[in-house]
Amino acid sequence: MDEAVVETEPKGELTVRTIAMPADTNANGDIFGGWVLSQMDQAGGIAGVDRAQGRVVTVALDAMTFIRPVHVGDVLCVYTRIGRVGRTSMTIEVEAWARRFRTQVREKVTAATFVFVAIDDEGKPRPLPA
Repeated sequence: MDEAVVETEPKGELTVRTIAMPADTNANGDIFGGWVLSQMDQAGGIAGVDRAQGRVVTVALDAMTFIRPVHVGDVLCVYTRIGRVGRTSMTIEVEAWARRFRTQVREKVTAATFVFVAIDDEGKPRPLPA
């Protein structure tokens, strides 16, 4: 069964909300997957900074599968929730949902788990606060 049909509510906190614009499309008029990934990375970074109480860097993400396309005019809503927290690193679950243009229809478009590391002013890993 299609994951987007099963999931009707996002998991986590709304962290980024933005509109997909014509400048974000490829030659076919579809929104670039890289644009969606960038919005997800930004949202994960926001959640990571809040949890780390300071700078973080993205070090990895698991595989992403695009479930549904994002279209020009859709509002992309990115939700985050903190997963595993280690000494210097944390995983952040990130989901992207599209609110379709001029409707209230909301569909999950993709999800991934990002890994962030807390860093100090010299760019070296530092312990996360308790």
